[in-house]
Amino acid sequence: VQLVESGGGLVQPGGSLRLSCAASGFTVSSYAMSWYRQAPGKERERVAIITSAGGSTNYVDSVQGRFTISRDNVQNTVYLQMNKLKPEDTAVYYCKATRLTYQYWGQGTQVTVSS
Repeated sequence: VQLVESGGGLVQPGGSLRLSCAASGFTVSSYAMSWYRQAPGKERERVAIITSAGGSTNYVDSVQGRFTISRDNVQNTVYLQMNKLKPEDTAVYYCKATRLTYQYWGQGTQVTVSS
């Protein structure tokens, strides 16, 4: 089982990035898939989640309306589209898969929002 994030980088305030989380060893449609982030000196927080059945989504208030989580079952990949980025979005972003007592994490990808 493996989750590999990609797509992070340096972007100016107001810009956009799309993060990808490629899964292997399981199917993303069978798991609740979520994105977390952790900024220096802060606790890790869940940013967005998409459920397995039905694909309902939920976001932390600070990103509502700017970020979109989606899932491609053919590519077995989960995405996080991030628009109107702010300096406070700077963090390491992690992908997580959860099903019953099982949970898997990716290694993280750095997102830096700065002019």
